[in-house]
Amino acid sequence: MLKMWKTEDSGEEWEMKLKLCGGGKFKKLKTSVVSRSPMKLWMIRAITTVLLWTCVVHLMSLGETWGPILLKSWTSCYSHQDVELISVPAEVILPPKRVYKNNGYLMVSCNGGLNQMRAAICDMVAIARFLNVTLIVPELDKTSFWNDPSEFQDIFDVHHFIASLRGEVRILKELPPRLKTRVELGLFYSLPPVSWSNISYYTHQILPLLQKFKVVHLNKTDARLANNGLPLEIQKLRCRVNFNALKFTSKIEELGRKVVKILREKGPFLVLHLRYERDMLAFSGCTHGCNDEEVEKLTRMRYAYPWWKEKVINSEMKRKEGLCPLTPEETALVLTALGIDRDVQIYIAAGEIYGGERRMKTLMEAFPNLVRKEDLLEPSDLKFFQNHSSQMAALDYLVSLESDIFVPTYDGNMAKVVEGHRRFLGFKKTSLLDRKLLVGLIDEYSKGSLSWDEFSSTVKETHADRTGSPKMRVVIPDKPKDEDYFYANPQECLQLLDEPLRST
Repeated sequence: MLKMWKTEDSGEEWEMKLKLCGGGKFKKLKTSVVSRSPMKLWMIRAITTVLLWTCVVHLMSLGETWGPILLKSWTSCYSHQDVELISVPAEVILPPKRVYKNNGYLMVSCNGGLNQMRAAICDMVAIARFLNVTLIVPELDKTSFWNDPSEFQDIFDVHHFIASLRGEVRILKELPPRLKTRVELGLFYSLPPVSWSNISYYTHQILPLLQKFKVVHLNKTDARLANNGLPLEIQKLRCRVNFNALKFTSKIEELGRKVVKILREKGPFLVLHLRYERDMLAFSGCTHGCNDEEVEKLTRMRYAYPWWKEKVINSEMKRKEGLCPLTPEETALVLTALGIDRDVQIYIAAGEIYGGERRMKTLMEAFPNLVRKEDLLEPSDLKFFQNHSSQMAALDYLVSLESDIFVPTYDGNMAKVVEGHRRFLGFKKTSLLDRKLLVGLIDEYSKGSLSWDEFSSTVKETHADRTGSPKMRVVIPDKPKDEDYFYANPQECLQLLDEPLRST
């Protein structure tokens, strides 16, 4: 068959192709081609074009019909609908790039666990934006206790991170080659910024270094920006990074949806952030309920890590001050006293519990439907997450956001950041336990000084308003560690419900 779209070929090329096709029939074919009028050629092209456009229109109409069905988002504890994995990416309208005079390049090395680093990344983006510099994609901590080798792009969608913030700050995956060479030669400035600093510190101390050295490396990032006293646009940008730009990879999000779907099929569920892992106990020195051998192991571990500065710790004193995580046994008492249904599904968002089954026995007897991600997923689902604690923590983070109730037993970084994110999602219920009050009540009940009814009613009464509802952050000048953490209650970014803000 003669292909009409080859009309641009030269006469010699046509002859060669036609000879290959027919030998003795060449002259007849050549005469046929030459004799065709320009009008017939034009008509064939026009008919072909119409047919192609008809196909395109039909395909577009099918896309409009099926697109919304395929593009379903996360389940909500309000809707309880099944979630389909996204098979067609939604069209993303990127903001126009912000044009500004670049004052230098900011490199940052985050330290700590996933959620400490998450908050730090939000801070560093806000600082880079305010200083009009270019931010290099942050480096994650690979040398801490968890020894997680994950890179930024292994946990977060790096392309979305860069593109979604292009209207605020320029972000690059790595330094330009010329500056990369300078860094390799040591021609840059590295320092840990002062903790809980306001924006003037970065304007007067860090910006001149950027202008002088072109590249500055901040080698510590935990809590390096104040909770309060910052421009509103800075606070809102911290939120935008946290709630929009820091999107987990599709692999993590798909697995998170799978866990939530499995849990939802059996009804409501509670996420218990049971912070009773070995590192937590060693670092805090909290050993209530541990035997002598366990106490010795935890103490040796604390001395083995030089960056855990506090070595000699009075465990019982810290516990009475409310500075220790609740034990699994204490947690069982508190959940029962709060009136949590013993048959409810409880998802344990945590690593390996120190003491194993022996320490979990009381909690499992009180609430038999305890589950972990390892119980809900196949080993093949988790094989890529093994020895990657930050990716495991990201999975727990997603499930925690979707739970009907979130209960942390310690106010660490994950507890605080999840609390703030659940506020942003509509003040979803978070039980904020008053550990100092609770350990006193538990001790009184254990000694027989309180009956069960007295214990339970007191626990319920004192926690009735500790559910993550709207309130103002507590500000304590000159004591940022003691005041409310910005990421636990980002009030500047929350759309309030009918209830007005309350100061507590």
